[in-house]
Amino acid sequence: MDFSSNNALREAREYLTTHALYRDVTNLPRIQRFMEYHVFAVWDFMSLLKSLQLALTCTRVPWQPPPNREAARLINEIVLGEESDDDGLGNFESHFELYREAMVECHADTRHIDRLLNTLNDGLSWQEALETVPLPPAVVDFLRFDFQLIESQEVHRLAAAFFFGREDIIPEMFRPLVKTLSDQGAPVQRFLYYLNRHIEVDEGQHAPRANRIVDLLCGDSPRRQEEALATAIQALRVRGQLWDAAHHAILAR
Repeated sequence: MDFSSNNALREAREYLTTHALYRDVTNLPRIQRFMEYHVFAVWDFMSLLKSLQLALTCTRVPWQPPPNREAARLINEIVLGEESDDDGLGNFESHFELYREAMVECHADTRHIDRLLNTLNDGLSWQEALETVPLPPAVVDFLRFDFQLIESQEVHRLAAAFFFGREDIIPEMFRPLVKTLSDQGAPVQRFLYYLNRHIEVDEGQHAPRANRIVDLLCGDSPRRQEEALATAIQALRVRGQLWDAAHHAILAR
C-alpha cells in the first residue's frame, strides 16, 4: 500500500527519521537509558507479529486452511526471522532475546521489562500489568496503543501499524543510530548486531512482505484503505512520542 503522497504520513515519518535522539546517544549512560525505553517497543513488536500470525494462519486443532494462503505464507516467513533468527554466534533466538542480551552487555537496567514479563507470566492481563509495573507514561501509552489495536481484531489496521510503524521505517531510524554508536568505545557489539540485522532483514525481506499483507487485507476497499492510513499515522506519532520521552530521559541523565 503506497500512501507516500499523504502529507500527514510523510511528516510523521520525517519526524522519526530526523529525530535528534540518534545523534545524542553518545556515551554509555545514554545508551543504557535509551535501551531501557526502547526494549518495550522491541517486546511489544512480537505481540503485534504474533497477533497477525493468529489472524492470518491457523494455529488451532483441528487445523483448517488459512483464509488467505499468500498472507499466511508471508507472515510465517516474517515470524521465522523475528522469533528464531540467526544470533550471529551460531545459534537461534528471537530479536527480543537478542536485544535483552545487548542490554546486559551494556549494563542497562532490565528490571522493569523483566518484571513486566514476570507479571504477565503470573496471569495478570496486560492492563493489570501496566498498572502494576512502574513505567514511564510514554511507554505505557505506546504499549496501550498497540494492545488496544490488537484487541480490536481489525486485522487490516493491525497490519498497517506493523508495516508503516515498524518494518517500513526501522531501517531509516536505525542507520543514524548505528553511525553514532559505531563511534563509541562502549560495549555495544550485540546492540550493533541487533540494529544492523534489523536493517538487513527489514529492508530486504520483512518490509516488502508486510506491505504486501496490507495490500491483501485492504484490497480495493476505500474504507479499509482510509482506516489503514489513519492507523499508520497514529502508529508513527505514538513512536515519535516514545522517542521524545527517551530523548528527554537520556539528556536528563
